[in-house]
Amino acid sequence: MKYLVRDKIFAIGDDYWIEDESGRQAFLVDGKALRLRDTLELKDPSGRVLITLRQKLLSLRDAMTIERDDRTLATIRKKRLSLLRNHYRVSLVDGTELDVSGRILDREFAIEYDGELLAHISRRWLRVRETYGVDVVREDSDHALLIAVAVCVIRMAEKEREDG
Repeated sequence: MKYLVRDKIFAIGDDYWIEDESGRQAFLVDGKALRLRDTLELKDPSGRVLITLRQKLLSLRDAMTIERDDRTLATIRKKRLSLLRNHYRVSLVDGTELDVSGRILDREFAIEYDGELLAHISRRWLRVRETYGVDVVREDSDHALLIAVAVCVIRMAEKEREDG
Protein backbone atom coordinates (compact mmCIF):
# COMPACT_ATOMS: atom_id res chain seq x y z
CA MET A 1 0.00 0.00 0.00
CA LYS A 2 1.38 3.37 -0.98
CA TYR A 3 0.56 6.62 0.78
CA LEU A 4 1.15 10.15 -0.53
CA VAL A 5 2.61 12.69 1.90
CA ARG A 6 3.22 16.39 1.21
CA ASP A 7 6.29 17.94 2.81
CA LYS A 8 4.25 20.91 4.01
CA ILE A 9 2.91 18.82 6.91
CA PHE A 10 5.98 19.63 8.95
CA ALA A 11 4.91 23.15 9.77
CA ILE A 12 3.61 23.03 13.32
CA GLY A 13 0.06 24.30 13.38
CA ASP A 14 -0.72 22.98 9.91
CA ASP A 15 -3.06 20.06 9.26
CA TYR A 16 -2.71 17.81 6.26
CA TRP A 17 -4.33 14.67 4.86
CA ILE A 18 -2.19 11.71 3.84
CA GLU A 19 -3.91 9.88 1.01
CA ASP A 20 -3.75 6.23 0.06
CA GLU A 21 -2.88 5.12 -3.47
CA SER A 22 -6.56 5.37 -4.47
CA GLY A 23 -6.70 9.03 -3.46
CA ARG A 24 -8.78 8.38 -0.32
CA GLN A 25 -7.99 10.26 2.89
CA ALA A 26 -6.17 7.73 5.10
CA PHE A 27 -4.57 9.77 7.90
CA LEU A 28 -4.80 13.36 9.10
CA VAL A 29 -1.60 14.94 10.44
CA ASP A 30 -2.61 17.55 12.99
CA GLY A 31 0.18 19.97 13.99
CA LYS A 32 -0.36 21.25 17.50
CA ALA A 33 0.78 24.89 17.52
CA LEU A 34 0.20 25.86 21.12
CA ARG A 35 2.51 23.36 22.80
CA LEU A 36 5.93 24.01 24.32
CA ARG A 37 7.49 21.33 22.16
CA ASP A 38 6.85 19.96 18.71
CA THR A 39 3.76 17.77 18.76
CA LEU A 40 2.02 16.15 15.81
CA GLU A 41 -0.98 13.84 15.92
CA LEU A 42 -1.74 11.20 13.31
CA LYS A 43 -5.52 10.67 13.17
CA ASP A 44 -7.79 8.32 11.27
CA PRO A 45 -10.43 9.80 8.91
CA SER A 46 -13.00 9.94 11.75
CA GLY A 47 -10.66 12.13 13.85
CA ARG A 48 -9.54 9.47 16.35
CA VAL A 49 -5.90 9.98 17.42
CA LEU A 50 -3.87 6.94 16.38
CA ILE A 51 -0.37 8.18 17.18
CA THR A 52 1.13 11.24 18.86
CA LEU A 53 4.64 12.37 17.92
CA ARG A 54 6.58 14.49 20.41
CA GLN A 55 10.04 15.97 20.47
CA LYS A 56 11.69 14.99 23.74
CA LEU A 57 12.73 17.93 25.87
CA LEU A 58 16.07 17.98 27.68
CA SER A 59 17.37 15.02 25.75
CA LEU A 60 21.15 14.85 25.36
CA ARG A 61 20.66 13.70 21.78
CA ASP A 62 17.74 14.73 19.66
CA ALA A 63 14.97 12.25 20.13
CA MET A 64 11.27 12.01 19.37
CA THR A 65 8.73 9.74 20.97
CA ILE A 66 5.83 7.99 19.31
CA GLU A 67 2.88 7.48 21.63
CA ARG A 68 -0.32 5.47 21.32
CA ASP A 69 -3.16 5.79 23.85
CA ASP A 70 -1.02 8.16 25.99
CA ARG A 71 1.72 5.54 26.38
CA THR A 72 5.14 5.61 24.75
CA LEU A 73 5.28 3.14 21.87
CA ALA A 74 8.75 3.98 20.54
CA THR A 75 11.66 6.41 20.78
CA ILE A 76 13.58 7.53 17.70
CA ARG A 77 17.22 8.63 17.94
CA LYS A 78 19.90 9.39 15.39
CA LYS A 79 22.18 6.39 15.13
CA ARG A 80 25.22 7.48 13.17
CA LEU A 81 26.14 9.75 10.34
CA SER A 82 27.97 9.02 7.14
CA LEU A 83 28.54 11.36 4.24
CA LEU A 84 25.64 10.18 2.10
CA ARG A 85 23.25 8.37 4.41
CA ASN A 86 21.45 9.07 7.67
CA HIS A 87 20.72 6.33 10.18
CA TYR A 88 18.08 6.36 12.89
CA ARG A 89 17.15 3.71 15.43
CA VAL A 90 13.53 3.21 16.44
CA SER A 91 13.39 1.50 19.84
CA LEU A 92 9.95 0.09 20.54
CA VAL A 93 8.92 -0.48 24.16
CA ASP A 94 8.69 -4.25 23.56
CA GLY A 95 12.45 -4.32 22.82
CA THR A 96 12.06 -4.48 19.03
CA GLU A 97 14.31 -2.15 17.04
CA LEU A 98 13.69 -0.78 13.57
CA ASP A 99 16.48 0.66 11.45
CA VAL A 100 15.89 3.71 9.26
CA SER A 101 18.58 4.53 6.73
CA GLY A 102 19.07 6.39 3.49
CA ARG A 103 19.02 9.94 2.23
CA ILE A 104 16.38 11.36 4.56
CA LEU A 105 16.46 14.95 3.28
CA ASP A 106 16.13 13.64 -0.30
CA ARG A 107 13.14 11.51 0.78
CA GLU A 108 14.87 8.30 -0.32
CA PHE A 109 15.13 5.90 2.61
CA ALA A 110 13.98 2.57 4.04
CA ILE A 111 12.51 1.31 7.31
CA GLU A 112 13.69 -2.22 8.15
CA TYR A 113 13.32 -4.77 10.91
CA ASP A 114 16.17 -7.26 11.26
CA GLY A 115 17.21 -6.72 7.63
CA GLU A 116 13.67 -7.09 6.25
CA LEU A 117 12.18 -4.14 4.37
CA LEU A 118 8.95 -2.89 5.99
CA ALA A 119 8.53 0.40 4.11
CA HIS A 120 10.27 2.36 1.39
CA ILE A 121 10.01 6.14 1.27
CA SER A 122 10.64 7.77 -2.11
CA ARG A 123 9.94 10.78 -4.27
CA ARG A 124 10.84 8.94 -7.46
CA TRP A 125 7.39 7.46 -8.10
CA LEU A 126 5.66 10.81 -8.03
CA ARG A 127 5.43 13.77 -10.36
CA VAL A 128 3.75 16.02 -7.80
CA ARG A 129 6.12 18.61 -6.36
CA GLU A 130 6.99 18.47 -2.67
CA THR A 131 5.30 15.10 -2.27
CA TYR A 132 6.80 11.74 -1.40
CA GLY A 133 5.42 8.25 -1.15
CA VAL A 134 5.48 5.82 1.74
CA ASP A 135 5.23 2.30 0.34
CA VAL A 136 4.35 -0.13 3.14
CA VAL A 137 5.76 -3.39 1.80
CA ARG A 138 4.51 -5.71 4.55
CA GLU A 139 0.72 -5.56 4.61
CA ASP A 140 0.61 -7.07 8.13
CA SER A 141 2.72 -4.23 9.55
CA ASP A 142 1.41 -1.22 11.50
CA HIS A 143 0.87 1.33 8.71
CA ALA A 144 0.26 4.25 11.11
CA LEU A 145 3.48 3.46 12.99
CA LEU A 146 5.57 3.30 9.79
CA ILE A 147 4.14 6.62 8.53
CA ALA A 148 4.82 8.15 11.97
CA VAL A 149 8.44 6.91 11.81
CA ALA A 150 8.89 8.49 8.36
CA VAL A 151 7.40 11.80 9.57
CA CYS A 152 9.62 11.78 12.67
CA VAL A 153 12.95 11.10 10.98
CA ILE A 154 12.30 13.71 8.30
CA ARG A 155 11.38 16.24 10.99
CA MET A 156 14.54 15.39 12.95
CA ALA A 157 16.78 15.62 9.85
CA GLU A 158 15.26 18.97 8.84
CA LYS A 159 15.72 20.34 12.37
CA GLU A 160 19.34 19.17 12.43
CA ARG A 161 19.97 20.91 9.10
CA GLU A 162 18.41 24.15 10.42
CA ASP A 163 20.43 24.02 13.65
CA GLY A 164 23.54 22.76 11.85
